[in-house]
Amino acid sequence: APCALRPAPLLATVGSTLGHGAWADGAPMAAASAAAPAAEEYPAAEAEMAAHCFDALVDHFRGRPPPQPRFDTSPTVPLFVTLSTVSETGARSLRGCIGSLSPRPLSELSSYAHSSAFRDRRFSPLEEHEVPSLAIGVSLLVDYRPAAHFLDWEVGTHGVIITFEVRGRSYSATYLPEVAPEQGWDQREAILSLVRKAGYRGTVDEALLASIRVTTYRSSKTELSYAEYAASRAGRAPGALDKEAA
Repeated sequence: APCALRPAPLLATVGSTLGHGAWADGAPMAAASAAAPAAEEYPAAEAEMAAHCFDALVDHFRGRPPPQPRFDTSPTVPLFVTLSTVSETGARSLRGCIGSLSPRPLSELSSYAHSSAFRDRRFSPLEEHEVPSLAIGVSLLVDYRPAAHFLDWEVGTHGVIITFEVRGRSYSATYLPEVAPEQGWDQREAILSLVRKAGYRGTVDEALLASIRVTTYRSSKTELSYAEYAASRAGRAPGALDKEAA
């Protein structure tokens, strides 16, 4: 199940869905993509951003206020926070993903981490004992461009936003860049899946596919496992959260 969008400022994981979760913004995706700045105006995702998201969850369980960021929070950028559970064998499963296709201040990153952990309606709220098994990813979306047609993008490089209309009703959905390769899809298979993710249940023929407007984007992404996070914070080691909370 892909990502969700959160309306700003209220959470709504209904409507269009994202690759890996739900999104958080009420603005139509076409408007969001049109307003996005050029790629060089965006910051790059850095490991400290994922560590900050871990800080937010750890401090939540310890009853402390949200942490202060240790990175530049002045830029605004479309973003997603993805929580994955990693088993002892290395198998991964999605645990929560919330984000926004409209530019948001990086100062809100801890809020998106909290929403991914506790307000993604597809999952039960995160429990404290799960934190040491998490990996947290932060994706900053950059370089929005209109595609010439629905196949005019590269699997593994581009995220895609689709918009189309049928009998006066508008549909839209998006997948982050990693979704298509994770699922083993080519461009056509990914677009067909997005059409269904957008909520359209009618016949998908060549005429419909030709009518789809596609916007591509790239993702600057960083990810940390809990072990990597713990190593970055003095005095913490994997499992320390459980011991301190006991």
